[in-house]
Amino acid sequence: MTSGVIRRVVGDRGFGFVSSNSGRDIFFHYSELSGIQFQSLREGQKLIYRVGLGTKGLVAKDVRPWPRHN
Repeated sequence: MTSGVIRRVVGDRGFGFVSSNSGRDIFFHYSELSGIQFQSLREGQKLIYRVGLGTKGLVAKDVRPWPRHN
């Protein structure tokens, strides 16, 4: 899994972009979210995800919230 920070959320379209460790922005779609609601996403929030290949380039898959340790 890779970690990154949400750079942009396009709420009315159901997608956004998360920055990767390499500095690239990677597309994500709400259908790839796991354990988090799309409406609760905020820019600057940390996520973990797998990188996959979509029809237009790299995409974030199995997008999850950053694990919190109590």
